[in-house]
Amino acid sequence: MAISEGSTIIGESILISGNLNGDEDLTVRGRVEGTLTLTKTLVVETTGVVKAEVQVKNCIISGAVVGNVTASESVEITKEGRMVGDIAAPRVIIVDGATFRGRIDMGEVEIEGERPALARASSRAALRPPPAGRLPAAASASRNETEEKPAPADKAPALLKPPAPPIPVAMGAVKRKVIVRRK
Repeated sequence: MAISEGSTIIGESILISGNLNGDEDLTVRGRVEGTLTLTKTLVVETTGVVKAEVQVKNCIISGAVVGNVTASESVEITKEGRMVGDIAAPRVIIVDGATFRGRIDMGEVEIEGERPALARASSRAALRPPPAGRLPAAASASRNETEEKPAPADKAPALLKPPAPPIPVAMGAVKRKVIVRRK
């Protein structure tokens, strides 16, 4: 990998513990512990270990990162990369073979005509099963039509089964995607 002008390298034998702030690219080949805040790109090479809360523009992980990463543009975990922690970025790339344990937040999900808070509430409501003993309106209407003629005893229990919960509408409205590249 070519090192660009205005880039800092933390060598393999270096350990930095504390708060690290900067306005240039940073390549970690050694170890960083604490907090790391950059306005540019963080590259954690295969020998690098970062145990920190990270806030950067872009992050490329080929080594090990333990801690939460917040990026204003993107986070990429390469084939050799390992990460334990949460990612918050509008673009996340996890290459086939990478190791990741945590949560990913890629921003708000917008549903046409709804505010984000309402979108989350309506998608949660769609996932909830109906209360015990109650059927949705459509099921109870069809049940009332069948009650006019008595059903045989062996078919009556089938009418009382609640339908499967509806598929949430919000799932089709996701605008951001996780990109997984296979090599």
